[in-house]
Amino acid sequence: MCIKTSAISMLLTACWLWTSSSKSVAQRESVPGTTFTTLHSFTGADGTKSFAGLVQGKNGNLYGTTYFGGTKDDGEVFQITTAGKLTVLHSFCSTSGCGDGEYSYAVPVQGADGNFYGTTYLGGSNGDGTVFKISPSGALTTLHSFRGSDGSQPLAGLAAGSDGNFYGTTNLGGSHNSGSVFKITPTGEFTTLHNFCSKTACADGQNSYAGLIEATDGNLYGTTLAGGSHGDGTVFKVSQRGTFSTLYSFCSHSGCADGEFPQTALVQASNGNLYGTTILGGAYGSGTIFELTLSGTLTTLYNVCPQSGCPDGNYMYAALIQAKDGNLYGIMQVGGAHSSGTIFKITLNGVLTTLYSFCSQPSCADGQYPAAALVQAANGKLYGTTADGGTHGDGTIFSIAP
Repeated sequence: MCIKTSAISMLLTACWLWTSSSKSVAQRESVPGTTFTTLHSFTGADGTKSFAGLVQGKNGNLYGTTYFGGTKDDGEVFQITTAGKLTVLHSFCSTSGCGDGEYSYAVPVQGADGNFYGTTYLGGSNGDGTVFKISPSGALTTLHSFRGSDGSQPLAGLAAGSDGNFYGTTNLGGSHNSGSVFKITPTGEFTTLHNFCSKTACADGQNSYAGLIEATDGNLYGTTLAGGSHGDGTVFKVSQRGTFSTLYSFCSHSGCADGEFPQTALVQASNGNLYGTTILGGAYGSGTIFELTLSGTLTTLYNVCPQSGCPDGNYMYAALIQAKDGNLYGIMQVGGAHSSGTIFKITLNGVLTTLYSFCSQPSCADGQYPAAALVQAANGKLYGTTADGGTHGDGTIFSIAP
């Protein structure tokens, strides 16, 4: 086993339940008057604790999941219009023994056939999680039930490959119980592409909490929370046929100045480089935002929490996105003006701007502790979720016009 895994797992579990060159530290500024709208406050019956982001379907509506809530309090899949009308499509654990899955951390992805594909953390015929398909009207099909040897407890959603198949990761299970990378067809044919911790001291990585992206070179890229040359996580590349290589091992610099423990998925920007985050390490020990070339050269763009009280936010548990204006947008789960999380943008050169601090409204009606990536809809607005706060304290769905 690689070192530090149990310690960082405890940190992450606590968070969920409660809810290489280096450039200079980014400039920071506040943008008052940003247009923020709370579209929906979860009630519990219609879901609670959304740790997943949203995806816009071809029909213009947004789709997502909640970890708890719904008919059985085991989470749900929902649809919401951009005007804020929410419809529950499926409540998990609706079949005997939770064969349809329970507890989803992951945002679904829409396939070419119009259906949405996603994962559940637990449930299925073996209790180790599932891959499911759900139609826009709510008809759910379990495509695969993990059984441990082929992976267990997937935390991330799926990536739609250019070949029509879907690709994903599991946190545990596989031949070394350290997670796996897999491929699944729209009809449920399942293939394990890589078992983590296959190399000495888990040099290939261990425990992937993040999903994959397909880059312009046709390869899939992802991160592992632990493992690598120093036990502090990796960025890896894997082909659609399973050829695997480690691009970067974190904590390669003195004091882990390059960051440690990447939890989120990567995004490939218009310049061809990959961008991601770490939850610890960096100049202040609170994580980093980094840039990585496809050949593995890392640049630290931003060191989290450069000021006392973390006015720009802290805890990078959500992936970045690139919006139509070319900037990257992201979420910090805590910190900010009210210690309840922030929304920010950062240029590809590392200039960070805090756009919104959560809990700015009485009783945190606007939400608290966001934990998932944003999505930009066709109307140009950014949409997201919070895991807490809102009118009922069960989280919110919001939009922001930066």
